[in-house]
Amino acid sequence: MAYAPGVALLVALVAGCSAGSDADDPAADSKPGSPTVTAAPPGKYRTLPESCRAVPRSTLKDLLPGTADMPEEQQEKVYEGTATVTYDTDRKVGCRWKSDAMDASRNLSIDFERVVSYDPAVSDDDRARAVYATKEDAAALPTASGATPSEKAGGSASPDGTPSGSPSGTSSGAPSDGSSAVPSDGTTGIDPDEDLRPRLLDELGDAAFLDDVLTRAGSTAQHRTVSVVFRTSNVIVTVQYTEQPARVTEVPDSRELQEKAQALARKLAETLSD
Repeated sequence: MAYAPGVALLVALVAGCSAGSDADDPAADSKPGSPTVTAAPPGKYRTLPESCRAVPRSTLKDLLPGTADMPEEQQEKVYEGTATVTYDTDRKVGCRWKSDAMDASRNLSIDFERVVSYDPAVSDDDRARAVYATKEDAAALPTASGATPSEKAGGSASPDGTPSGSPSGTSSGAPSDGSSAVPSDGTTGIDPDEDLRPRLLDELGDAAFLDDVLTRAGSTAQHRTVSVVFRTSNVIVTVQYTEQPARVTEVPDSRELQEKAQALARKLAETLSD
């Protein structure tokens, strides 16, 4: 039989194309029974609220006493607040307010952080849990025995010699001046017998804690900062409320500051849920 070079070349080309099509087929490399990798679900929240408008005017009037007595123009400036500098408003926003009254100055701040996981195997919620846990650990909340983790490990106490986790230097939560700090109508929102030390909070977001720090700065007036931090899905919210009395001998009241900080945190949680 005569050899036909043209026919042989055509057969070789057809064979080459057939082999190439199999190599490009994704199914050709798949193995039977191989698991399908599913990306972790995204968090509930994709955006954050406008922080300086997140607190109602009526609430600001209560948290910033003395502002209502200012000229209207100054009032507006205080209530507007100052936005926190941020480079990604989809991930983190915040706002600050400050009022100066004759008897004391008060500062309020709120921060919203939307946690996003860049690991497809880790959900936004799981990543937010880890970030929140870091904040809770840093607060060093008292243990069941009443000591903070640092004290159990031999850490130091606050400058006045009392545990740093004990508001007003007392374990019972009573103000240092001996008064009950309970209004005559009894509407404190906090059980008079409740321990006011830093602690975990119930029924606020998915997890929450409260910290209470009294700072003494030499001969100047001492100031108290109450922080409430909570997580709901992939958003972590921090409320900080500080009071510094004008008189050096006066100690800011834990009960009042804690009550108001918690009330604001619950309002913010409701806003996020809407």
